[in-house]
Amino acid sequence: MASRDAAGGDHRRRASLEVLRAEAGDERATVVLERCLDGQDPWDFMEELPSVDELVVLTLRAETIGEMGGTRPGPEVDYRILRQIALAYPELTVTVWQLIGRLGGERRSA
Repeated sequence: MASRDAAGGDHRRRASLEVLRAEAGDERATVVLERCLDGQDPWDFMEELPSVDELVVLTLRAETIGEMGGTRPGPEVDYRILRQIALAYPELTVTVWQLIGRLGGERRSA
């Protein structure tokens, strides 16, 4: 059963956080492997890669934006999307707030 979320989209039941983290970890490991195979030193790029939890939040955010038609949301809607993720997955709350802070800073400097 789907219900309306605060961003105006349908909030469907998603995979468990454990599954989402495993998928994000696999994706991150693939990026690391590709960059290493390309001759890059992990010491030079590991800190710039998003964490597993950041990848989970960004993936959930992208899915929600896709469900809303794919148009990049304004700051208020984006904030509500991220808050909904924190509400749906409380273990991601710290990561969500960190991303809200970073995204807010990017918007101000743009």
